[in-house]
Amino acid sequence: MKNITELRRLASPAPKPQSLAWGGTVLWMGSRETKQIYSIDPVKWTVGWQTAAPGIPWGMTAVGRELRVLCGETANDNRIIRRCVPGQGFDKDFALPCPDDCGSHLSFDGQSLYLTQWYPKKLLTLGAEGKVGRVITISHGICGQVYVDGCFYLATTDDEDSTDYWLTRVDPRPAAPKIDDLVRIPFAARALAFDGKNFWTNHREQDQIVSFARPD
Repeated sequence: MKNITELRRLASPAPKPQSLAWGGTVLWMGSRETKQIYSIDPVKWTVGWQTAAPGIPWGMTAVGRELRVLCGETANDNRIIRRCVPGQGFDKDFALPCPDDCGSHLSFDGQSLYLTQWYPKKLLTLGAEGKVGRVITISHGICGQVYVDGCFYLATTDDEDSTDYWLTRVDPRPAAPKIDDLVRIPFAARALAFDGKNFWTNHREQDQIVSFARPD
């Protein structure tokens, strides 16, 4: 299997970059260490607006002009999905507990919110008030996700301590979803975002953010 084609490898504005989301013209990043959300200009590679999250921002996705951020809160790392409005901050009244208190990454298809659970290896559709709809089981652990052109693209692995990671595509349209490992990611990736042309992920332990080409 071929490796991803790296396009850019950049120093993260904050240590331990954990979550990513693309929002129109900016790349959003959440840091596991600082527990802050950062707006990054992808051309100048400068930070604009930033804000403190209610906990560790494990996962994130853009919902229109807003963000949904999956936070690990309290000493028990309880997983709660929060609403963040850029330029304003987090909505204290918006809180969706993750099913079974388990979840790491989010995506949005324009209508529904999707949650992945790493160790259970599941992709869940979330309805109103976080109610679980369709569940798709994946053959690997899931450490990133993004929705692109009708399919989900996942960062996956069977051993998080290894450098064997993959970009896995899930086509949910058939009754039996079609799941394919497309290319190898040769480092411990965290999160996925898509800017309309290329993918982004984090090499968290190296404090780097990586852009790579969409595979054919």
